[in-house]
Amino acid sequence: MAAPSAPTAEEWAFAAKYTNKNSKGYRYSWGQQVRSMMGTAVEGPDQGVVRFRVEIAPDGTLARLDTLWTTSAVAEQLARKAIENMPPLPPTPTGKPLIFEKTISFTPFASDAPPIYKDDCLPDPPMFRNPFAWDGRSAQVRDETAPVAKLDPQAMEECLRQLPQDSIEAEMAHDQRVMDQWGQNELGH
Repeated sequence: MAAPSAPTAEEWAFAAKYTNKNSKGYRYSWGQQVRSMMGTAVEGPDQGVVRFRVEIAPDGTLARLDTLWTTSAVAEQLARKAIENMPPLPPTPTGKPLIFEKTISFTPFASDAPPIYKDDCLPDPPMFRNPFAWDGRSAQVRDETAPVAKLDPQAMEECLRQLPQDSIEAEMAHDQRVMDQWGQNELGH
Protein backbone atom coordinates (compact mmCIF):
# COMPACT_ATOMS: atom_id res chain seq x y z
CA MET A 1 0.00 0.00 0.00
CA ALA A 2 1.39 3.35 -1.00
CA ALA A 3 1.88 5.89 1.76
CA PRO A 4 -1.14 8.16 2.25
CA SER A 5 -0.75 11.78 1.29
CA ALA A 6 0.43 14.20 3.94
CA PRO A 7 -2.12 16.57 5.47
CA THR A 8 -2.73 19.66 3.37
CA ALA A 9 -2.20 23.21 4.60
CA GLU A 10 -5.98 23.51 5.06
CA GLU A 11 -6.09 20.33 7.15
CA TRP A 12 -3.26 21.59 9.36
CA ALA A 13 -4.97 24.99 9.67
CA PHE A 14 -8.13 23.23 10.88
CA ALA A 15 -6.10 20.98 13.23
CA ALA A 16 -4.34 24.00 14.74
CA LYS A 17 -7.65 25.53 15.88
CA TYR A 18 -9.81 22.49 16.72
CA THR A 19 -9.83 22.13 20.53
CA ASN A 20 -12.59 19.52 21.07
CA LYS A 21 -11.87 15.97 22.30
CA ASN A 22 -8.21 16.53 23.19
CA SER A 23 -7.48 18.26 19.86
CA LYS A 24 -8.72 15.32 17.79
CA GLY A 25 -7.92 16.97 14.45
CA TYR A 26 -4.30 17.70 15.46
CA ARG A 27 -3.77 14.12 16.67
CA TYR A 28 -5.17 12.69 13.41
CA SER A 29 -3.09 15.04 11.22
CA TRP A 30 0.05 14.20 13.20
CA GLY A 31 -0.49 10.46 12.63
CA GLN A 32 -1.27 10.99 8.94
CA GLN A 33 1.92 13.09 8.55
CA VAL A 34 4.04 10.36 10.17
CA ARG A 35 2.53 7.56 8.08
CA SER A 36 2.89 9.57 4.86
CA MET A 37 6.62 9.95 5.51
CA MET A 38 7.17 6.23 6.20
CA GLY A 39 6.79 5.18 2.56
CA THR A 40 5.14 2.22 0.86
CA ALA A 41 4.18 -0.74 3.04
CA VAL A 42 4.84 -4.18 1.57
CA GLU A 43 3.44 -7.40 2.95
CA GLY A 44 6.17 -9.39 4.65
CA PRO A 45 8.36 -9.51 7.74
CA ASP A 46 8.91 -5.73 7.88
CA GLN A 47 5.25 -4.78 8.16
CA GLY A 48 3.85 -4.02 11.57
CA VAL A 49 2.21 -1.65 14.00
CA VAL A 50 3.75 0.65 16.58
CA ARG A 51 2.08 2.62 19.38
CA PHE A 52 3.65 5.77 20.78
CA ARG A 53 2.92 8.07 23.70
CA VAL A 54 3.50 11.53 22.25
CA GLU A 55 3.93 14.90 23.92
CA ILE A 56 3.81 17.96 21.69
CA ALA A 57 4.98 21.26 23.23
CA PRO A 58 2.68 24.30 22.90
CA ASP A 59 4.85 25.65 20.05
CA GLY A 60 4.35 22.45 18.00
CA THR A 61 7.72 20.83 18.66
CA LEU A 62 8.04 17.25 19.84
CA ALA A 63 8.73 17.26 23.58
CA ARG A 64 8.67 13.51 24.24
CA LEU A 65 8.16 10.26 22.33
CA ASP A 66 7.89 6.89 24.07
CA THR A 67 7.27 3.55 22.39
CA LEU A 68 4.51 1.71 24.23
CA TRP A 69 4.66 -1.42 22.08
CA THR A 70 5.53 -2.54 18.58
CA THR A 71 5.07 -5.61 16.40
CA SER A 72 7.98 -4.75 14.08
CA ALA A 73 11.35 -3.17 14.76
CA VAL A 74 11.45 -1.96 11.15
CA ALA A 75 8.06 -0.22 11.46
CA GLU A 76 9.21 1.47 14.67
CA GLN A 77 12.49 2.55 13.07
CA LEU A 78 10.69 3.99 10.03
CA ALA A 79 8.17 5.81 12.23
CA ARG A 80 10.91 7.30 14.44
CA LYS A 81 12.87 8.42 11.36
CA ALA A 82 9.71 10.03 9.94
CA ILE A 83 9.04 11.80 13.26
CA GLU A 84 12.61 13.14 13.37
CA ASN A 85 12.25 14.53 9.84
CA MET A 86 8.78 16.06 10.23
CA PRO A 87 8.33 19.60 8.98
CA PRO A 88 7.59 22.28 11.59
CA LEU A 89 4.12 21.80 13.03
CA PRO A 90 1.68 24.53 14.00
CA PRO A 91 1.24 25.40 17.69
CA THR A 92 -1.16 23.20 19.64
CA PRO A 93 -4.80 24.39 19.55
CA THR A 94 -5.10 24.93 23.29
CA GLY A 95 -1.73 26.61 23.83
CA LYS A 96 -0.87 23.85 26.29
CA PRO A 97 1.19 20.67 25.81
CA LEU A 98 -0.74 18.01 23.88
CA ILE A 99 -0.26 14.49 25.28
CA PHE A 100 -1.78 11.50 23.49
CA GLU A 101 -1.21 7.92 22.37
CA LYS A 102 -1.15 7.10 18.66
CA THR A 103 -0.93 3.80 16.80
CA ILE A 104 0.84 3.91 13.44
CA SER A 105 0.03 1.00 11.12
CA PHE A 106 2.72 0.14 8.57
CA THR A 107 0.83 -2.61 6.78
CA PRO A 108 -0.38 -3.00 3.17
CA PHE A 109 -4.01 -3.45 4.15
CA ALA A 110 -4.78 -0.95 6.92
CA SER A 111 -5.00 2.81 6.93
CA ASP A 112 -5.99 5.36 9.53
CA ALA A 113 -9.38 6.64 8.42
CA PRO A 114 -10.38 10.25 9.09
CA PRO A 115 -12.25 10.80 12.35
CA ILE A 116 -15.91 11.72 12.66
CA TYR A 117 -16.55 15.04 14.38
CA LYS A 118 -20.36 15.22 14.53
CA ASP A 119 -20.70 13.99 18.15
CA ASP A 120 -17.78 15.95 19.61
CA CYS A 121 -20.01 18.52 21.33
CA LEU A 122 -21.97 15.91 23.23
CA PRO A 123 -20.74 15.17 26.76
CA ASP A 124 -18.86 11.93 27.23
CA PRO A 125 -21.12 9.17 28.54
CA PRO A 126 -20.38 8.23 32.14
CA MET A 127 -18.03 5.31 32.61
CA PHE A 128 -19.72 2.19 33.89
CA ARG A 129 -19.11 1.52 37.55
CA ASN A 130 -20.55 -1.52 39.20
CA PRO A 131 -22.95 -0.05 41.80
CA PHE A 132 -22.72 -3.24 43.88
CA ALA A 133 -18.91 -3.44 44.08
CA TRP A 134 -17.66 -3.65 47.65
CA ASP A 135 -14.13 -3.45 49.02
CA GLY A 136 -14.89 -5.91 51.84
CA ARG A 137 -14.15 -3.48 54.67
CA SER A 138 -16.42 -0.45 54.47
CA ALA A 139 -20.19 -0.40 54.84
CA GLN A 140 -22.07 -1.86 51.90
CA VAL A 141 -23.58 1.12 50.12
CA ARG A 142 -24.89 1.17 46.58
CA ASP A 143 -22.95 3.65 44.41
CA GLU A 144 -25.11 6.02 42.43
CA THR A 145 -23.82 7.21 39.09
CA ALA A 146 -23.42 10.93 38.73
CA PRO A 147 -25.77 12.56 36.23
CA VAL A 148 -24.25 13.73 32.96
CA ALA A 149 -23.55 17.45 33.02
CA LYS A 150 -25.24 19.33 30.21
CA LEU A 151 -23.46 22.05 28.28
CA ASP A 152 -24.99 25.47 28.60
CA PRO A 153 -26.58 26.64 25.32
CA GLN A 154 -23.93 29.28 24.64
CA ALA A 155 -21.04 26.80 25.07
CA MET A 156 -22.90 24.27 22.89
CA GLU A 157 -23.37 26.88 20.16
CA GLU A 158 -19.67 27.78 20.28
CA CYS A 159 -18.74 24.09 20.09
CA LEU A 160 -21.06 23.44 17.15
CA ARG A 161 -19.51 26.38 15.30
CA GLN A 162 -16.12 24.62 15.39
CA LEU A 163 -17.38 21.34 13.93
CA PRO A 164 -16.38 20.62 10.33
CA GLN A 165 -18.46 18.72 7.82
CA ASP A 166 -17.59 15.02 8.10
CA SER A 167 -16.13 13.53 4.94
CA ILE A 168 -17.62 10.61 3.02
CA GLU A 169 -14.43 8.64 3.77
CA ALA A 170 -14.85 9.21 7.50
CA GLU A 171 -18.49 8.08 7.39
CA MET A 172 -17.58 4.98 5.37
CA ALA A 173 -14.75 4.08 7.76
CA HIS A 174 -17.08 4.53 10.75
CA ASP A 175 -19.72 2.31 9.15
CA GLN A 176 -17.09 -0.33 8.35
CA ARG A 177 -15.86 -0.34 11.97
CA VAL A 178 -19.45 -0.82 13.19
CA MET A 179 -20.03 -3.66 10.71
CA ASP A 180 -16.75 -5.31 11.71
CA GLN A 181 -17.77 -5.10 15.36
CA TRP A 182 -21.46 -6.00 15.17
CA GLY A 183 -22.00 -7.60 11.77
CA GLN A 184 -20.59 -11.02 12.64
CA ASN A 185 -22.62 -14.03 11.53
CA GLU A 186 -22.24 -15.65 14.94
CA LEU A 187 -24.33 -12.90 16.55
CA GLY A 188 -27.42 -13.92 14.57
CA HIS A 189 -27.44 -17.50 15.83
